[in-house]
Amino acid sequence: MPVQLLPETPSQTAGPYVHIGLALAAAGNPTRPEEIWNQMAKPDAPGERILLIGHVYDGNGHLVRDSFLEFWQADHAGVYDPVFDTEKPFNCFGRTATTFDAGEWTLNTVKPGVVNNAAGVPMAPHINLSLFARGINIHLHTRLYFADEPEANAQCPVLNLIEQPQRRETLLAHPCEVNGQRAYRFDIRIQGEGETVFFDF
Repeated sequence: MPVQLLPETPSQTAGPYVHIGLALAAAGNPTRPEEIWNQMAKPDAPGERILLIGHVYDGNGHLVRDSFLEFWQADHAGVYDPVFDTEKPFNCFGRTATTFDAGEWTLNTVKPGVVNNAAGVPMAPHINLSLFARGINIHLHTRLYFADEPEANAQCPVLNLIEQPQRRETLLAHPCEVNGQRAYRFDIRIQGEGETVFFDF
């Protein structure tokens, strides 16, 4: 029997209304009981609690105030749990969005542990990130690494796929402090000078 290939579903930009459907809190709307949002780690989550903050910039250096981000990471022990449950102290999946005022996104999580790649080689602690925004037909994939893990970063097989060392810098989140909490800043530049490295998965 011949194989029937189905046509690809047409892509569509996230549009200017992504907040209304997927980022209710950022849009000022009431949230749902099972909302997947930016509190990946509760206060009793094991591991090092951290706050991630950042901006998204377009090719002209202007803030993208209505972008939407999804995060997927291992827990503090380097384990991915595919089951999302609002009652758990930590979930491996989270979402956030830039705000209309300051244009900043935030995420409460834990610093991830080391995960091996398919060949069994340890990768530096990292968080997988997808970016959605109007004008982007297919969401962009990147990774967030930690600037205070220089030895692990230097040995990471994925970071070393990027030939230019200065381009690797665009994937590093830098330590800072926000209201006494340990934090990391990670700004994303969609195009132009200092463009963030994006991956084609």
